[in-house]
Amino acid sequence: MAAPLVHLSTLDKFDWPPQAQLAFDKLKQALSEAPVLVLPDFQLSFTVEIDASGVGMGAVLSQCNHPIAFFSKPFPPKLLRASAYVRELFAITATVKKWRQYLLGHRFTIITDHRSFKELLMQVIQTLEQHTYLARLMGYDYQIQYRSDVHNQAADALSRCFEPETSTMLSLSVSCPMFLEELQSQSEENAQYWQLREEIITNPTS
Repeated sequence: MAAPLVHLSTLDKFDWPPQAQLAFDKLKQALSEAPVLVLPDFQLSFTVEIDASGVGMGAVLSQCNHPIAFFSKPFPPKLLRASAYVRELFAITATVKKWRQYLLGHRFTIITDHRSFKELLMQVIQTLEQHTYLARLMGYDYQIQYRSDVHNQAADALSRCFEPETSTMLSLSVSCPMFLEELQSQSEENAQYWQLREEIITNPTS
């Protein structure tokens, strides 16, 4: 969503095209609406679902199948030319770093759609990239589970939101607090409220 605004910071000449205004308006709307997420319970284990597509990565942090946070990020040009293995490995390390305040010191499960990562810690490190990324996971207590794309849809959708739009993603449910509306409605029917209201309007300094 913020990609057009991020792109502006990489240009020598600053410009504000319609795409930037649209992205800015979408961000304002997203920040003013609260998705229904649960608060973390540090007595329970965390689950991190991760997926890497050809253009970006997506992840979902959850506990007992209840989402706590979402994370998506487009790949830099260097990773766009990298193999699917390297992109997925980058997605894992970037996500763990993003949510280290939740994961460090707690047992958690990483779910990926790459079967080869199931035995990641048992593999022989053959490349410099493997050594670099695996070193970033040192100190964390985790296990890796394989899950096919069919059952990893949330992370898969987040990783592909940077692709040219061909379909509409499902929207998240939004909480709508009714307390103020109910309070106002009940106050309108209260005689004492109307008496005090008239006194305040008549003599505000009393």
